[in-house]
Amino acid sequence: MTEQAGYLKSLKSESVVQRVINCLTDAMVNKELKPGDKLPTEPELAAAFGVARTSVREATKILTYMGVLESRRSEGTFVASGFQESMIDPMVYGIILNQGEDFQSLIELRELTEVGILRLAIKKQSREGLDLIRQRLEEFEAAAAREGDVLEAVFQADNNFHDAVSALCQNSLVDKINRVVRMLTYAVRHDTVETMLTTGRVHELIQAHWRIYEVLSDKTEAGLEEIIHNTYFLDANAD
Repeated sequence: MTEQAGYLKSLKSESVVQRVINCLTDAMVNKELKPGDKLPTEPELAAAFGVARTSVREATKILTYMGVLESRRSEGTFVASGFQESMIDPMVYGIILNQGEDFQSLIELRELTEVGILRLAIKKQSREGLDLIRQRLEEFEAAAAREGDVLEAVFQADNNFHDAVSALCQNSLVDKINRVVRMLTYAVRHDTVETMLTTGRVHELIQAHWRIYEVLSDKTEAGLEEIIHNTYFLDANAD
């Protein structure tokens, strides 16, 4: 290469692969590498960084897995042009592995996310969206009123309700983050619904969700934190 880009600097020996990753991601943050840009070839990067080609190959593989880079056969490696689901996979796995040690942090993340979603939904809501949420609530009630084993039907109705609230935000990134947080809290949410059903308290769960609908309908932001917190029924999961 005739002119060496700023991010193509020599690396020290410590954690070579990670340092290659850091240099490439720094270049993206600094706009030296932009979405759609083609990376130099593996030999060129290795020579510029002063590292082995295997280190460059491993670094680009990791960034490709994370969705930051994309490899096109016979064309080369490019900076991804937009958000991809795989970008959040490593974060998800890390939280899953650690959540047993820090359950409270996970609950706080869920509360922070849901309050933020509700605030945005209040600002960007539509009549059509509100009608869908009301429909989801009615389906929630209908599922709970059935005879027999209704756990999975009620749990799915609860998920459908929250997906409808998230959809009001009209923001695909917010919707993806919401789905990740709800996936991470799957077990505790499932246990809560099961306990509320078996102890005859499902009406409390439904009423808490009606309160969310009322807040959206009235466009009232006061006390959102308490309203969201009151939908968790954490006591239902106590030993």
